[in-house]
Amino acid sequence: MNTVADMRDAVFFDGEKMRTRFSRFWILLVLAAVIASAGVVGDSTATVIGAMIVAPLMTPIMGIALATVLGDRRNLLRSWLLVVTGALAAIAIGYVVGLFEVAPVTAATNPQVASRVAPDVIDLVAALATGAVGAISLVRSDISDTLPGVAIAISLVPPLCVVGLTLESGVWLQALGALLLFATNVAAIIATGVVILAARRVGPDVDAVDESTRARRRPRAIVFTLLTLVVIAIPLAVISVQLTQQAVLQSRIHAAADPWATQNRWDVADVSTSGSTAVVRLTGPMPIPDTVELVTALKAQGVDPSHVTLEFVPGYEVTLGH
Repeated sequence: MNTVADMRDAVFFDGEKMRTRFSRFWILLVLAAVIASAGVVGDSTATVIGAMIVAPLMTPIMGIALATVLGDRRNLLRSWLLVVTGALAAIAIGYVVGLFEVAPVTAATNPQVASRVAPDVIDLVAALATGAVGAISLVRSDISDTLPGVAIAISLVPPLCVVGLTLESGVWLQALGALLLFATNVAAIIATGVVILAARRVGPDVDAVDESTRARRRPRAIVFTLLTLVVIAIPLAVISVQLTQQAVLQSRIHAAADPWATQNRWDVADVSTSGSTAVVRLTGPMPIPDTVELVTALKAQGVDPSHVTLEFVPGYEVTLGH
């Protein structure tokens, strides 16, 4: 079991080595942001994972959790400042990298972006579990070797780089979604960290503020952290419901359109949804088939045909060399 002094030394940016820790944090953050931005632009999962391992944001985030439990206002503010300024720096680096990319980096053209602009409740659950592992590894020295796995499990710098890349591409809603993913991860890690550390009876050390002052600060900080988690959970729940509804709509459209398209020697290339409306893209030989049977099939699946738009893309076979 680590002592409070060990925990402070692991996550707080103070003491004799403060300058070294600050320089290490900023060097690793800049490099991680560059690596993550390049990995997103190049659609390289391995590169993005490498950025997750290098990224140092987990340290001040766990510092927030520990400072909250200890009632250490100075280190609480210092850790928050590092998280906020580090996040802004990563966004700026992502924006700059986006300037060197000719094509827009958006969810429609890049799977790395698409996976980070629509967070849902599952992302919150994963972040809560990751925060628990991070807090336990902070308390117990015998499982500190799990931290690289924690870094890979949680996404901190990559969504910030996606914010910058999508801002540069002019897709503000996607940037907001990536920022929500980052905020979700941070809030979940802090909330779980606070709960785990409090459950482990991590108490204030006697070197800083007196116990009575800490006793007043700690409950307020914990309540604020939990309220933040609740506020974050509301938009995630809304997005989760929307994604589920869209998935159900797509499934019903496929169930109606796939057999009809096959019967007419066409293929359903894609079904995209937005709210209650959908666009179905089909490819096949001319002529364009009659849609009466499709309308009937959609109604049988509970889909309003007036909310479905068909895009027919004629396909032609050309034999080269003749």
